[in-house]
Amino acid sequence: MSFQIERGLFLLDFIDHHAILGIPVDAEIKDIRKRYLKIARRLHPDSCASESETDKQRASELLSKLVNPAWEKLSQEKDRSEYILLLKLKGQQGLRQQSSGEMSNLAKQLSTASNPDHFYHTSLKSLADQQYDHLDQTLELTAQISELNLVFLMRKEGAGEAIANSTKQPLYTGSNIPDSSQSIAKPGGTAAPPPPRRESIAEQYYRRAEGHVAKNNFAQAILELRDALQIEPKNSRCHALMGMVYLKQNQPKMAKIYFDKALEHDPDTEMAQIGKQQLEGAAASSKAAGAKAGTQKTPPKADPKASKPGTKPNNDKPSGGLFGLFGGKKK
Repeated sequence: MSFQIERGLFLLDFIDHHAILGIPVDAEIKDIRKRYLKIARRLHPDSCASESETDKQRASELLSKLVNPAWEKLSQEKDRSEYILLLKLKGQQGLRQQSSGEMSNLAKQLSTASNPDHFYHTSLKSLADQQYDHLDQTLELTAQISELNLVFLMRKEGAGEAIANSTKQPLYTGSNIPDSSQSIAKPGGTAAPPPPRRESIAEQYYRRAEGHVAKNNFAQAILELRDALQIEPKNSRCHALMGMVYLKQNQPKMAKIYFDKALEHDPDTEMAQIGKQQLEGAAASSKAAGAKAGTQKTPPKADPKASKPGTKPNNDKPSGGLFGLFGGKKK
């Protein structure tokens, strides 16, 4: 049974685990766990005893192929931290690329809502409450939740009200964002659609690299980024993403080199700033652990003469030995 979703964050070559679990992208781990347990109980074979064989099979596959992998990804702190970083990147990517297809009414309303945080969380909860009630509607509701996640991330990244104003609304991103001079209103009051600018070759390499990173295919991501940097050696975003790839592979020295290059070309490169902070935090923790180990006292070495049979210990020095504690030699 195929579970293919081609809306929202899924359109950006990304598995939206938050949408699968029906939780907001800023959910705490305790809320993620609570939601997972609720869905798992709903899809468990014992809970589906009264349903048809088709629904039982669908429930089993939803649990094994979507819900359990989503929980495994979000339940591990390290995996969740990396995933959240990728989510942020996808929000930025949503501003650089054009996404075709229609958005749900809720997603369009979120794009222009005066209080996006409240609208997002309220709308998402409404969809999540129904998400696994009728299994034949689960994928559609998951797609709508992922659209909300994408639009919310884009609002956070500054898309504002420009995301959707029509029934079929393109999402303009990065090099495709038109300038104000291209949006000339027609006499009837309708603005002429701005022609999207073609994506540069380096940007295409970067976009493919992001997709490989999302799949943990780091070797291929490095190849794509190297090709991009051959074309644009001063591309700070490519340097920053390369640093993140090396950081994921536990190669802090290489990661630092690329983070430094990114900040050299553009000091405001946020991904590089985040990466440098992670490196500095890891270095500080390692240094603190080393300092703690250094404070432990080394046991004193034994006197080789004292270890020989028949050899009397040297008690001439009042400061040493048992009798030295009483102020002098034994009489």
